[in-house]
Amino acid sequence: MARREMSFVCQSCGAAYGRWQGKCEACGEWNTITEETSTPAQGTPRGKRRKGRLFALEPLPGATDTPSRLPSSVAEFDRVTGGGFVRGSVLLLGGDPGIGKSTLLLQVAGALARKQHAVVFISGEEAVAQIRMRADRLGLADAPVRLAAETSVEDIVSTLGEGPAPRLVIIDSVQTMWTEAVDAAPGTVTQVRASAQTLIRFAKSSGAAVILVGHVTKDGQIAGPRVVEHMVDAVLSFEGEGSHQFRILRGLKNRFGPTDEIGVFEMTGGGLREIANPSELFLSERDLGSPGTAVFAGIEGSRPVLVEMQALVAPTSFGMPRRAVNGWDANRLSMLLAVLEAHCGLNLSGHDVYLNVASGLRIQEPAADLAAAAALLSSFGNAPLPADAVYFGEISLSGTVRPVTQSSARLREAERLGFSRAVVPDGPGIDPASNPGLSIESFGRLNKFVEKMFAGEKLIARRVRRMEPERSAPARSET
Repeated sequence: MARREMSFVCQSCGAAYGRWQGKCEACGEWNTITEETSTPAQGTPRGKRRKGRLFALEPLPGATDTPSRLPSSVAEFDRVTGGGFVRGSVLLLGGDPGIGKSTLLLQVAGALARKQHAVVFISGEEAVAQIRMRADRLGLADAPVRLAAETSVEDIVSTLGEGPAPRLVIIDSVQTMWTEAVDAAPGTVTQVRASAQTLIRFAKSSGAAVILVGHVTKDGQIAGPRVVEHMVDAVLSFEGEGSHQFRILRGLKNRFGPTDEIGVFEMTGGGLREIANPSELFLSERDLGSPGTAVFAGIEGSRPVLVEMQALVAPTSFGMPRRAVNGWDANRLSMLLAVLEAHCGLNLSGHDVYLNVASGLRIQEPAADLAAAAALLSSFGNAPLPADAVYFGEISLSGTVRPVTQSSARLREAERLGFSRAVVPDGPGIDPASNPGLSIESFGRLNKFVEKMFAGEKLIARRVRRMEPERSAPARSET
């Protein structure tokens, strides 16, 4: 009888220990280490290794063929994946509960099935009748998608191996799957790793594309061991807030395509609707004429996206002022406030600062520094910015406004949406002749931007000064 081996595994990061302890030394989490048991494979006694089998080696010239892709007929989904599904690829899709992961994948499955492709949707969380109810609401009742409610990985692989392999297999979710090779509860790190490895092996051997749905933790990370993210070919994140109808599909890893593309959807009563032009949607609810708002011309992947940045600067009633950020890097905001104080003379140490990116979009590029600074200054001085102006530029620690990439694409998008002014960095790469409908103002220093844009506002003008080194006279000694 095979001897069971016991180990203690962290359910947050997957680190294994020989005994239980309260804190995981690898990730620093408390009370996440649980006891798990595993049984060695039959026929491999302890201390002995089985002899390996021979396998065929392929020549290098045959590996130059481009893997064939299967478009999903959902343009925003194909944009993120790089053009569709590659044969034998495995995708991991994560997102908050109720964000619409199952709805998105059911729409993708229905679109492929209507093109006479074999698609299998296997759910470990819902019954077949519940999936059919969602399909009726989405208008996919006539799509020939094969459904199943199963959690055993061995049964799933055996069923899919009967006959021709399907083109797409959706597993919802990987945390509910379990395999007999591991003696642990479903959802544990060991079960998730073993189940994912079995499904990945099936995808590589059969050529079917597999999508694994993964739960996320409270900090937004995909639950389970990080080794699963390294095993799959692509990691996608479905983001959004319950208070907004917008949903953003973002690529975090992709072996067959870009990792900086986003797909924008709108949640409606009939499912997710694709947004071909997200800039118009993000700016549709602008509050014109209000201080503390600025329009940022950003780049997400290969297309420009215009989004509104909102700021609120108010006197604090606490001993330490509060800094709250939503949709931007909090460390970036702290750096920007330090530059405004050091090079522009604005003392914000007695004010609470709140910064928000409208519509639930998360901005990662440093080109949003100038737009964030404009919104902060507008709220601080209660001075509304021009409604027809866009801003972009990176701000360095020395107070320099540095140029950014793809400036021409940002300006073309702003001109197409009806903006007439653009505040940009001073430097090469910007040709005013190529955008005749825009009045371009360029700045090389942040203090020059503050003096020029807010010179008429008394509250800010009193605080703007050129930071020059003060030379103090030597003190006289009294005798």
